[in-house]
Amino acid sequence: MRLEFHGAIQTVTGSAYVLQIGAERFLFDCGMYQGASWLEKRNFLPFYFDPRQIKDVIVTHAHIDHIGLLPKLVREGFAGKIHATSATVDLARILLLDAAHIAEADTERRNRKFGRAGRPQEQPLYTAADAEKALEHLVAHRYHEEVPIGDGLRVVFRDAGHILGSAFIQATATENGNTRRILFSGDIGNRDQAIIKDPEAPEPADVLLIESTYGDRLHKPRPDTMKELHDILAQAYRDGGNVVIPAFAVGRTQEILYRLRELADEGRLPAFRVFVDSPLAISATRIVQDNPDCYDDETIYEISASGRDPLAVPNLRFTRQTIESQEINNVKEPCLIISASGMCNAGRILHHLKHNLWRRENHIVFVGYQGEGTLGRLLVDGAPRVKIMGEEVAVAAHIHTIGGFSAHADRDGLLEWMQPLAAGKPRTFIVHGEEKSAAAFAGEVNRRYGIRPVLPLWHEKVLL
Repeated sequence: MRLEFHGAIQTVTGSAYVLQIGAERFLFDCGMYQGASWLEKRNFLPFYFDPRQIKDVIVTHAHIDHIGLLPKLVREGFAGKIHATSATVDLARILLLDAAHIAEADTERRNRKFGRAGRPQEQPLYTAADAEKALEHLVAHRYHEEVPIGDGLRVVFRDAGHILGSAFIQATATENGNTRRILFSGDIGNRDQAIIKDPEAPEPADVLLIESTYGDRLHKPRPDTMKELHDILAQAYRDGGNVVIPAFAVGRTQEILYRLRELADEGRLPAFRVFVDSPLAISATRIVQDNPDCYDDETIYEISASGRDPLAVPNLRFTRQTIESQEINNVKEPCLIISASGMCNAGRILHHLKHNLWRRENHIVFVGYQGEGTLGRLLVDGAPRVKIMGEEVAVAAHIHTIGGFSAHADRDGLLEWMQPLAAGKPRTFIVHGEEKSAAAFAGEVNRRYGIRPVLPLWHEKVLL
């Protein structure tokens, strides 16, 4: 029995792990690399395993850094099933097609430049047709359902509390009469998020792969986070400025809408015109509304008691069409604009930053992780000017980072989630974290539980 680490090693994107049991090989997640250009170039490298030899894929959740290379995998010969929760299947259908359209559009734009320069044309990472073929392989499962996959593998999806449909995977692998319980954490959620349930407690495991996105830091308490958001909005409204919130289309956009609705219910939301300007986020919000079985008890009670949509913010408008997005720039009163992508590396958020960054009365509010090499990271790190779509833009707006809205557990949240496993001293591998965060979290695990974790190398293979 062997485990191979092919992604999210000393970085937070590109998740991919191969588990070999006898002659059968299974892939857990197949994520796209995102962030710095040197990192995204990895997406075009050949897989370090033969897609034709992978029997099935098991997916933890629908974020692109966990599913984004599935169309490439299918195009290169994968013929098995892709197992996921029902909500993850729903989200994957919109996210993979969106990723394909972005890849095609980016390639078309580059090829126009290459054509004028007499350079060879490029092919997109994959096409919408490739994504459609990948979607045909998806198989939906319920939480807690034991799923037999192949001769020697059974998996159970348990709620990770990260985004709608997210799961950690409890796998039971048997080879030559020897059984190993292997736990793939995926992304563990921050407790007390809006709408979705908190992470479930894991069952005992012999082997643990655990994420470490925020393994070296703590999030602000929720009341402090809400006060910080309110204070920023109040100041911006007094200044007559706009608030621009780059937000991931799945999870963070819905979280922010929920928190804005809470402020409105308390009479503390200034009278902004509110826009969700992301076709993908709009579609994702509809899917959230269509999956009430994933809601936590608080949200279910609130809906039953009031009959209201928990995301119903006053003065809210969803702008799906391009012309609607462009018209936001002509609105004279203060606007609150939620747009994607969350790391500002693509999408309509680029246009809103271009129009708002250079004005001192405006406020840019980051509410999620900003990967190394992204425009978002440059702004958070204090760049005085940035280049957006080829144009240099001065940074005069106020830049804020609010960490308490993260969909990832912080250091203590990860340690708390891991606590039920600690007595069994599982063989532990720290993944899905930048080098500093992963190393710091490994030290905390050792101090707290007496477990000496391994920080695997990219493409490392270990016997279990």
